[in-house]
Amino acid sequence: MIEINWGTPLTYVVSQDGDTKKFTTIEQARYWLRKKWPVADHHRDRAIDHVDAAMQCLAPVDAARQAFARAAQSAGFVAWHDTAAPA
Repeated sequence: MIEINWGTPLTYVVSQDGDTKKFTTIEQARYWLRKKWPVADHHRDRAIDHVDAAMQCLAPVDAARQAFARAAQSAGFVAWHDTAAPA
């Protein structure tokens, strides 16, 4: 199976302990939405629909990313940005 790059990785703090997860492909996002997502709500369902459509080339990948980001926010995940300056 070929993994589909969906642009700049999205990284979220996914636990209260500060654990982070970097989503670099649409397949990773789909797996998490289906198997590891902490809440089942409208945002998750919508993200699954958008991700599946993008994987079948029926919708833009950017729409899937946006839906995934909304679902992550709804699930309580916090976007993580590496602010460390390069050495």
